[in-house]
Amino acid sequence: MQGHDLPEQLTAFLARNERELIGFRRDLHMHPELAFAEHRTTGRIAERLRAAGLQPQVLPVGTGLVCDVGSGPGPVVALRADIDALPLTDEKEGSPYRSTVPGVAHACGHDVHTTVLLATGLFLAQQERAGALPGRVRLFFQPAEELPGGAVEVVKAGGMEGVDRVFALHCDPRLTVGKVGLRTGGITAACDQLRVRLSGPGGHTARPHLTADLVYALGKIVTELPAALSRLVDPRAGFSLVWGRVSAGSAPNVIPDDAVAEGTVRCLDDEAWHEAPDIVKGLVESVASAYGARPEVTYRRGVPPTVNEATSVEVMREAVTRALGPDAVTSTPQSLGGEDFAWYLEHAPGALARLGTHSPDWDGPMLDLHRGTFDVDERAIGVGTRFAATTALTALWEAARSGERVDSGAMA
Repeated sequence: MQGHDLPEQLTAFLARNERELIGFRRDLHMHPELAFAEHRTTGRIAERLRAAGLQPQVLPVGTGLVCDVGSGPGPVVALRADIDALPLTDEKEGSPYRSTVPGVAHACGHDVHTTVLLATGLFLAQQERAGALPGRVRLFFQPAEELPGGAVEVVKAGGMEGVDRVFALHCDPRLTVGKVGLRTGGITAACDQLRVRLSGPGGHTARPHLTADLVYALGKIVTELPAALSRLVDPRAGFSLVWGRVSAGSAPNVIPDDAVAEGTVRCLDDEAWHEAPDIVKGLVESVASAYGARPEVTYRRGVPPTVNEATSVEVMREAVTRALGPDAVTSTPQSLGGEDFAWYLEHAPGALARLGTHSPDWDGPMLDLHRGTFDVDERAIGVGTRFAATTALTALWEAARSGERVDSGAMA
């Protein structure tokens, strides 16, 4: 079997580098940077990759980078880590690596993702020097996942050219450290923004029949649209419309001439996501016209749903079993949160996994994502490195064996 001594090689690599990797993660945690402003983070990553003899390329937007490990012909597998932080306050008082940047914190685990991918790149570079890399691995240190938009910049820069499969992992505080969550099919949702504006002549509440009652019409849209969508879209698509803001009028006896509702549309199915704007606009126009209101619909795309491809999930499953043992594999539920890793899946098959970060010794409240108290059990760095490196090598071995690619061009 190929890579029969891979677990031992990873164990030796992590033993030599664990202290440095934890220090690297803590440094990122202390110096978080927001989307498309990750200049220090990009510089730190590039510096370490160059020290290992690699040639990272900073993206044209000025932050984030792409780096190939290996240069010969053969299949190409891509691994993605996101490097940006969130605009919230780090509330971990007393932590030696608490954020030093007011109002900015790594509260989603991107510092862990980045460190895992760096470690994976360093290990794979070691494999390449030993002649044990049967292809190329392309590392995406992607900016601006939280915005989102960074994945689009990687694609625009040619990052996905020649890529056969693409993989990523994301911290999950619901899973104990040492566990990796896998799921075939939809794992995260599309997340779009919807704005409906109604206009009319306005009037007196005593004479609604002489004008267009925008408040009533908007109320109909707000209440009827979610229900109507559930009858026009396959329920298995996980289609969800939730309003977050409704605004109309300024006085109790005046029918306004303008009314607005804003919300989010989420969906777990790629086909339904592509159809969503036309369906939503048609429903709004149908309801508004019944009450004489003039509708204006602004439908703003966010990210597509992340739909894990079955073969890629099996590659991950084999990698987890090989690197961590069969007990490390667990199933993970679908999430209606958005993830711009989905943009890569428009260009090549792939999958996203969940990396357990919850310490079994922690007996306090769950350190959930997007909260100022978020933190991880740092043993997850080693677990993630074992998993990511083994996933990349397993995918390369499988591709070489099946002849998926004979030759691949370097990144443009």
